[in-house]
Amino acid sequence: MSEQNPRAVPQSIDETAELLASADYVADRSLATVLFLALRMKRPLFLEGEAGVGKTEIAKVLASALGRPLIRLQCYEGLDVSSAVYEWNYAAQMIEIRMEEAEGKVERSTLERNVFSEKYLIRRPVLQALDGKPGAAPVFLIDELDRTDEAFEAFLLEILSDFQVTVPELGTIRAAEPPIVIITTNRTREIHDALKRRCLYHWVDYPDAVRELEIVSRKVPQANGRLSAEVVRFVQKLRTLELFKVPGVAETIDWANALTELDRIALDPETVSDTIGVLLKYQDDIARIEQGEGRRLLKEVKAELSAAE
Repeated sequence: MSEQNPRAVPQSIDETAELLASADYVADRSLATVLFLALRMKRPLFLEGEAGVGKTEIAKVLASALGRPLIRLQCYEGLDVSSAVYEWNYAAQMIEIRMEEAEGKVERSTLERNVFSEKYLIRRPVLQALDGKPGAAPVFLIDELDRTDEAFEAFLLEILSDFQVTVPELGTIRAAEPPIVIITTNRTREIHDALKRRCLYHWVDYPDAVRELEIVSRKVPQANGRLSAEVVRFVQKLRTLELFKVPGVAETIDWANALTELDRIALDPETVSDTIGVLLKYQDDIARIEQGEGRRLLKEVKAELSAAE
């Protein structure tokens, strides 16, 4: 892990909110509260919500703000121990065996001790997360846990309960200090209660218009103020429609960036039509917006902002 200058964890909910804000993450008080408790109680934080609402970003921001390494385990179907925890460097072990055989060192127990030593252990994200020093434990992001199967989920129980992993050839490896664990899921399947009980829970929802505008202002400061306001209101209205996949905060930020690159200072029907693919990723949703829904929403947005001025 790279050397960093770790900071102490915040001592209050307000300090936690300020810590997130210092890295341009706009959190509501409920999120700041559960994150503060997770840090103080040294419990994993289980974040659930739709894709694109900022769950993964919380771990990234936390690592940056606290000056801790970020260890990320990206989950996927078929994830196994060798990819997530550790594996042996078999090629290097074979070279060691051949060299010892050439030197006449063929005593079996000695050979096993040599080849199954830390020297040949390849540490994957789980072992890396347990390798932190006291006062500088890493942030361990277990991202999109719902993409794995139940067998791997069960394997995580030992890690989340005791922050240790058993390597048969070496024994039990324990963390000197538990990592700060953030688990995310998009709820494509239910996670077992046994794992949830070991965590504090928070549902990350879409932000309201005021908070989303603040997010856009922080993430795309070069955007025109009127444009940012129109973008946020338009996206907020899109989320009220029955779309296959409504845009998340990440898409709002992308759209504001794209429009700024095009030197737009306000929305118009043609611009919305030309750039709607930044917001929506399914053709049926795009077709619905282009068939008149987009013009209606834009007209509402313009009228509301004019009335508020």
